[in-house]
Amino acid sequence: MTQPRHPPAILLMGPTASGKTAVAMALADRFPVELISVDSAQVFTDMDVGTAKPDRQTLARYPHRLIDLITPEQSYSAARFCADALSAMAEITAAGKVPLLVGGTILYFRALLQGLAELPQADPALRAEIDAEAAAHGWPAIHARLASLDPATAARLHPTDSQRLQRALEICLLSGRKMSELLAESESTKPPYDFLSIGLLPSDRSVLHTRIARRFDEMLLAGLDDEVRRLRGQYDLHLGLPSMRCVGYRQVWEAQDGLIPRTEMRDRGVFATRQLAKRQITWLGNGFPADHTYDCLDASLVDKVAARTGAFLRI
Repeated sequence: MTQPRHPPAILLMGPTASGKTAVAMALADRFPVELISVDSAQVFTDMDVGTAKPDRQTLARYPHRLIDLITPEQSYSAARFCADALSAMAEITAAGKVPLLVGGTILYFRALLQGLAELPQADPALRAEIDAEAAAHGWPAIHARLASLDPATAARLHPTDSQRLQRALEICLLSGRKMSELLAESESTKPPYDFLSIGLLPSDRSVLHTRIARRFDEMLLAGLDDEVRRLRGQYDLHLGLPSMRCVGYRQVWEAQDGLIPRTEMRDRGVFATRQLAKRQITWLGNGFPADHTYDCLDASLVDKVAARTGAFLRI
């Protein structure tokens, strides 16, 4: 006798400005799905314009879970996302609906499906020591030190990737084990769902770049500058916080403080967003590919994704 089928769940992934939200809403019009946001910026309350958060009318018609969870002063992790997402998925499934997870934070998708390694907490004192060593001898020297302790991890990191080198060496020194070994031991069992993963990728990146520029201009017209100023007055913020490291917010903050010329703010924001999209596309192309990929610029995109969804749900 065959084992009973797990309940279905759908993952809709893609770079910024690929039209994920529009596709998700179209699917919600056709199928019994409920939306779960997979966006590390939209978890912040009061950060609406620069995160391209759906407006109130849209959210009233198409509710998104995991939006507006924390203040901009707080931090959100992949581990918390997994817990929140699995809880929301269980509620949706219990109500007889299908979870549709939509967003561009590929790290969250990956953590949900592949699990999180039990890694030691950050140690500020040890990080300061590593930073001091790097300042004295350069990050390539840190890379060489890591290579002597964990060749596999060093092989996949660039000698100047300071953030990842610091963390990998920190893990080795704190745990006495290789980071590569700890990651390999990570719980990798998928949650108890049958997943359909759909990726939206552009056939022409120049068109996506145009979309990104247009959307950033729309954010500026919608009051992104005022939003950042209001956030700074309402909360105790600084540029090191995850919320203010979000693309757009950092560039506007820097322009407000005279750290960059205001005449360069728009172009820097567009460039940073394009770089984000490039990383997302790389992830979806190599690091975490979807089961089915569609051209996000295709005029018949919604119909094609809907056909795949209908076949998956057997509707």
